[in-house]
Amino acid sequence: MIIGVGIDIIEVERIAEKMEKKQGFKELVFAAEEIAYCEPKTHKYEHYAARFAAKEAFLKALGTGWATGTAFNEIVVTSDSLGQPKLKIIGTTAITLSHISTNHIKISISHIKKMATAVVIIEDALAEQSPV
Repeated sequence: MIIGVGIDIIEVERIAEKMEKKQGFKELVFAAEEIAYCEPKTHKYEHYAARFAAKEAFLKALGTGWATGTAFNEIVVTSDSLGQPKLKIIGTTAITLSHISTNHIKISISHIKKMATAVVIIEDALAEQSPV
């Protein structure tokens, strides 16, 4: 059973401007492994924007928005061995959101030169245990 769906879209330029002008923005919003992934990319701001959209979509799927005890840089977009995006929750945010299993979070991200978007679906972990 789906317990939450979130979607977000953002202009790549908006993220690029914040990262260029606002000291510490990158570290406040992105985890070290996300920075390590995005920085070598030719169009790195597209990748950063897609990850930002995924974090926003996740918070929307929770239905709480940016809640106390959560931090953007502790909601980490990673990829599996096939390149499929995954969400990893770390630090204080993992404690705050311990009721959410990352095995039950589905994520899709996409980006082009000017826009990035993400969709997140959170499934109920108990639903898969129930007979159909």
